[in-house]
Amino acid sequence: MNRNPVPEFAVLGHPNEGKSSVVSTLTEDDSVIISPTPGETRKCRSFPVFIDEKEMIRFTDTPGFQVPQKSLEWFRKYTGPANEIVQRFILENKNTNDFQDECELFSPIARGAGIIYVADGSRPVRRDDRAEMEILRLTARPRMAIINSKDKQADYSEDWKHEFRKNFNIIRVFNAHNAAYTERIALLTSLRGIDQEWEAALDDVIAAFRMDWSRRNHLTAGLITDLLTTCLTFSTTLTISGRASEDEEKERLQNTYKKELLAFEKKTHEKIRKLFKHNVFHIEFPPHSVLTEDLFSEKTWQLLGLTKGELVAAAAAAGGAAGAIIDVAAAGHSLGLFAAIGGAFGAGSALLGSRKIARTKVIGLSIGGYQITVGPNRNMQFMYILLDRALLYYSQVVNWAHGRRGYPEIQRDMLNMKNEKQGFTSRMPNESKQVFQFFFQEMQKKDLIRQELARKKVHETIKVFLDGPIPRSGGPGHQSGIDP
Repeated sequence: MNRNPVPEFAVLGHPNEGKSSVVSTLTEDDSVIISPTPGETRKCRSFPVFIDEKEMIRFTDTPGFQVPQKSLEWFRKYTGPANEIVQRFILENKNTNDFQDECELFSPIARGAGIIYVADGSRPVRRDDRAEMEILRLTARPRMAIINSKDKQADYSEDWKHEFRKNFNIIRVFNAHNAAYTERIALLTSLRGIDQEWEAALDDVIAAFRMDWSRRNHLTAGLITDLLTTCLTFSTTLTISGRASEDEEKERLQNTYKKELLAFEKKTHEKIRKLFKHNVFHIEFPPHSVLTEDLFSEKTWQLLGLTKGELVAAAAAAGGAAGAIIDVAAAGHSLGLFAAIGGAFGAGSALLGSRKIARTKVIGLSIGGYQITVGPNRNMQFMYILLDRALLYYSQVVNWAHGRRGYPEIQRDMLNMKNEKQGFTSRMPNESKQVFQFFFQEMQKKDLIRQELARKKVHETIKVFLDGPIPRSGGPGHQSGIDP
């Protein structure tokens, strides 16, 4: 029985089998050192998982086996009490050079940890592997075996399963580089069956994980709602004198407006990334992902948001919200933000306005000229593009396993052969679109009570979406099965 009130599992295996990657993904801790060099881990290191400041479970990364044949020989010769075999091995061999790594990796087992044995299913089973499995069987500790295939070109998983069935309570395939939330929950659920005495503690862990995931989705929905509110109501104003070049000042103000919106979006994305515990390594996007594009780029507007027909329908359902369809004919084409809304840099732009200021004097100085304002944005498509980019970013974050350190291959882009819209909003049910249409319409007004009602509805709609199955970031059709 595990004597520690916090369930602990030691992650063991041969060097360079992916143990550290498994620990990193299971604990959502990207500070775990992952190296392709065998034997990089020389000391055990425990990684606790805290939820609401309470430690729920602990995974311990261990050195790889170095002399499994010699260690097995000692285990087979042991004749003392069966429940003390690991402790006696450490006691007798801690000062022996040959067994230094083995004594270290057995230390969490000696204090009552369960065992997760990791093997690379892309290579054949070897004699040393069988010795390691036999050693772990002789410890009599609750144990699970994980097949963590590192090479997609070779697959010996059936051979590994055959060997595992002789020595382990539970067997699972778990790719630490691709495992999303549901795979982590599935593995923890399997661990419930590792020993009946562990079931209650692991039930608490699983329940806490599910609640924590739901809380993070709730917070993410709030962040996205705040982003939409800010960007749809933001404007910036500049007063220029009669001598200043109005065209130059307009261009400068427009650039300021654009930078501010980009900063709002970037800050929101960073907060989402931290909510899902990506703290050390920044998320990398596929080389051709639309998320590598600027918010105002032609490609962004080409791929995201609604189609021309959907945008017209959305505006109609919103009761013909003012300015919702400015230059609708351009909405389905590969045009940037300012082109798509009818030329924001030109006179009469929906974004750009100016008014003459009465000439007067302040402390003897003559002042006057123009007051120029850029924003707020009155184009409904802009809202859907902001929403799409936030949802795409979320999808990327939740599908990026913490044990992953880069893209092994180029992923599919969001653009298919027919040049169709590939964001999430195009595939939203009409009921959801109506919520966003109401929100967009209310953001144009000054009724704070109705705006708050609209915000609440949007927040709830986004939360329901996040709690459902989210496609993997590689492209449409790849389901992560996120369902807490």
